[in-house]
Amino acid sequence: MSVFATLLAIYATPFAPLIFAVAILNIASLLAIRRNQIVGVDYAMVALMAVATIYAFLTWDLGELLLLFIVVSTPTYLLIMISEGRLNVEVGVKYVTFMVLATVLFIMGASMLYYAHSIQSYTLFALGFLALILGLALEVGVAPLHEWVPDVFESANPIAVSIIASLAKFVPFIVAYKVLLSTATLAVEQLLIILAVISAISMFLGNIGALTAKTASRVLAYSTVANMGYILATFVAITAPKEFVYYAIAGGLLQLFVNAFGKIGFFNSIKDGSSSFNAYLLSFSFIGLPPLMGFWSKLFIIYALVFSNFVWLAVLLVINSAISVPYYLRLVRLVGTGWKFTITNAVTLFSALAMLLTLIPPSWFVEIVAGGFR
Repeated sequence: MSVFATLLAIYATPFAPLIFAVAILNIASLLAIRRNQIVGVDYAMVALMAVATIYAFLTWDLGELLLLFIVVSTPTYLLIMISEGRLNVEVGVKYVTFMVLATVLFIMGASMLYYAHSIQSYTLFALGFLALILGLALEVGVAPLHEWVPDVFESANPIAVSIIASLAKFVPFIVAYKVLLSTATLAVEQLLIILAVISAISMFLGNIGALTAKTASRVLAYSTVANMGYILATFVAITAPKEFVYYAIAGGLLQLFVNAFGKIGFFNSIKDGSSSFNAYLLSFSFIGLPPLMGFWSKLFIIYALVFSNFVWLAVLLVINSAISVPYYLRLVRLVGTGWKFTITNAVTLFSALAMLLTLIPPSWFVEIVAGGFR
């Protein structure tokens, strides 16, 4: 009965439809990998990651959150290696090395934060805070700990990368949000400034790297680094009044959905090409053109930063959005090779249409966040 209740709660959570949409697109895109070495198992892995992601929105128990972090991260160790021929072990070894280190740092940091909060130790809190952020940065690819991202994104199969760059990004941020919301009473301005500086570095390195990258895969790799910097910026509002915290988290989660649908669409386009309409829609959302999803995510983040007294970081975010315009338009030329009826083109079309979900101003999304992160 408890298992049934858990599954019902997972289904009922407001975030479930969007997460399931990301997972279904990931599963559909896997059909495009011919001679897949783990066919069937890969679908089950993506489904498990989706269920774990949705459950992460529901629980506040530290043990469960850290277990879900591992449950989502571990399948990617194998998924990143699938290819048209033999398993891409070389890419897998590089990826797994960084992910294991990230997992250790993240779990150590989260545990230290809870313990420091219980004994009110600022020194231990600062150490735990830094360990958590370092682990998160390694896990999702925040600069300057992003070295694995360009090589893995370029060397691995585009469909495999689309899963790593989309569905796998949610749980690390959800867990970090919940850990810090529960323990951040000891956070002080110095720690938040360090976090803001790391965020700004990731924005600039990611966008400058994308401007100079030669291939579409490498452009998307550095685009991910920049996007992770935007989302990391939301953590500086963690000690602000609740209203602004909810806007920060709403902006961060919306940006995760922008990144997820966008990376699925673009990496499927790399596999088989796509229509210019799809590519433009994805690019305009990443740039932040209203009323697409990417506009609202950045607007919510900027709003939270301004009212958390980090105006300078909000300005840098706007500047970096402007910097990103040339390479997103270049991506259209690289992948917008024309429409043909394939699985990957269908996936790209639905990914692009997902950016239109915010044609109606998404105040509803902030309300959902306020209910789920209270």
